[in-house]
Amino acid sequence: MHSSAIFLIEFGAIILGLGLLGRLAGRLQFSPIPLYLLAGLAFGEGGLLPLGASEEFVAIGAEIGVILLLLMLGLEYTASDLVSNLKTQYPAGLVDMALNALPGAALALLLGWGPVAAVVLAGVTWISSSGVIAKVLGDLGRLGNRETPVILSILVLEDLAMAVYLPIITALLAGVSLAAGSVTLAIALGVAGLVLFVAVRYGRVISRFVSSDDPEKLLLVVLGLTLLVAGLAQQLQVSAAVGAFLVGIALSGEVAEGAHNLLAPLRDLFAAVFFVFFGLHTDPQSIPPVILPAFALAVVTALTKIATGYWAARRAGISPKGRWRAGGTLVARGEFSIVIAGLAVTAGIEPDLGPLATAYVLVLVVLGPLTARYTEPIALALTARRTAKADSVPARSATPPAAETLEPVEDSGIER
Repeated sequence: MHSSAIFLIEFGAIILGLGLLGRLAGRLQFSPIPLYLLAGLAFGEGGLLPLGASEEFVAIGAEIGVILLLLMLGLEYTASDLVSNLKTQYPAGLVDMALNALPGAALALLLGWGPVAAVVLAGVTWISSSGVIAKVLGDLGRLGNRETPVILSILVLEDLAMAVYLPIITALLAGVSLAAGSVTLAIALGVAGLVLFVAVRYGRVISRFVSSDDPEKLLLVVLGLTLLVAGLAQQLQVSAAVGAFLVGIALSGEVAEGAHNLLAPLRDLFAAVFFVFFGLHTDPQSIPPVILPAFALAVVTALTKIATGYWAARRAGISPKGRWRAGGTLVARGEFSIVIAGLAVTAGIEPDLGPLATAYVLVLVVLGPLTARYTEPIALALTARRTAKADSVPARSATPPAAETLEPVEDSGIER
């Protein structure tokens, strides 16, 4: 059969399969990400039906998926929102980083993977899934809750941190010298700062330049600009994803809203392809040896995320119920954990890192919606039970027994 026909059959089967998996996930009311990863495992090396002709196209589609994920994330925020969150919520961001990045780094070092793998796994365990969390908030009807701005602030700070983290990890994975890595980081920070400044001061001018009443023209201009900037950023060793994120920040108002509506279906398509592509490069037989450390890491970092949300919500003056809801909602990991792990897998620094990240995300992307729903009632039930148990213990009388009161003091000479 002609190679182009095989490509069409394979790629068509992938897209059809993803659509059916997405529909199944919708009926089960949870994120389709774990199903996409499992599909990639099934079609990759060691799977049931390895791909052939379409694998190269899937790789390109996966890269576009990462770019669109970060672009859409940038469109969610204005530059002024980011600056405001950075000023007021940075303590919560520091606590989030300390509690959730350190367990990943510690596990990598304990496994003997080295410092570069430790930095990678720290990012995998640190960053929550904005996509999964946004969907969970909508499904549970919590978008108007008092704790929701706290949750969103933490997510925004994580996204800002990605603009710094990704250039660092890109330089480390490339094996560049300390001087070259410092230059890369300086360029990334300089570009990010410049974009934020331009977006705050001249955001309306940029939006007017991009704006168009014709949806087709708006789609082509925004998508073309994003891919161009992402390519230039990649050429500068900064990260294509960071470039796309900065483009999203620079656009605001009606342009951002219009571009979001037009690009959402493309984002969903190519993001699904990205998760399949990551699964393709993970041998299913490599997952069982790392399932126990992955599960242990998932449990630890689920607890640390709950602690992060609780602390941040308490700092904002939220009630105990809202604190537990905030903590449980932040547990889910997903797209960014896979993006970070995918960079390491491509660089080939540690064979077991990809399988461990896959198992870790599979656990938490399923556990996350459950913790969002049940952390509050479970925590309150345990608290009420502890309180009831404490109340059931009779308090000691402050008055000593009569026998003790009347007991004489022998040979002391002290009067009672």
